[in-house]
Amino acid sequence: MRICVFAASSSRIDRRYMEAAAELGLLLANAGIGVIYGGGGIGLMGILADSVLANGGTVTGVIPSFMNDEGWGHTSLKEMIITPDMGERKRTMFSMADAVVALPGGPGTLEELTEAITLKQLGLFRGPVIILNILGFYNPLMELLDNMITGNFLRQEHKDMWMVVSTPAEVTVALTNRSEWIDDPRKIARI
Repeated sequence: MRICVFAASSSRIDRRYMEAAAELGLLLANAGIGVIYGGGGIGLMGILADSVLANGGTVTGVIPSFMNDEGWGHTSLKEMIITPDMGERKRTMFSMADAVVALPGGPGTLEELTEAITLKQLGLFRGPVIILNILGFYNPLMELLDNMITGNFLRQEHKDMWMVVSTPAEVTVALTNRSEWIDDPRKIARI
């Protein structure tokens, strides 16, 4: 199994987020789960990759050429895929992944997570989408998604597209105990 992990590139964040990224990397490596991520060498992205590598796991970075040219890529990866732009970066990561996990992050992480949910809603991505809600980071997003459901922008069934967990250990449990998304999501994509 290979999972795509979206995460912050910021290094100026609460240490507990960093500890969670390192723990997630350890757990994924120990479970033999390969990681695909945005290829960055700093912030939660870098910590996650360092932890997976330090514990004998496999990591594939996917980075757009302009970020690579800026020197933002992780320098210790054996596999780094360079894409022409951000859109191709995401398409590549989704095509390689069996599941998606979102650690806390900024606008890029939020955009990647919501694209994963949208693709799942349309049946274009079938794997689990797991939101790692460390320290309640994603509580406002969960409230917004609930508002979308109560306002009929999403169906109640759409709430099954994602799972919310609070600790890295729950990620591996969620991957093991995941339920299958409906056979034909497009039947309910239109409200």
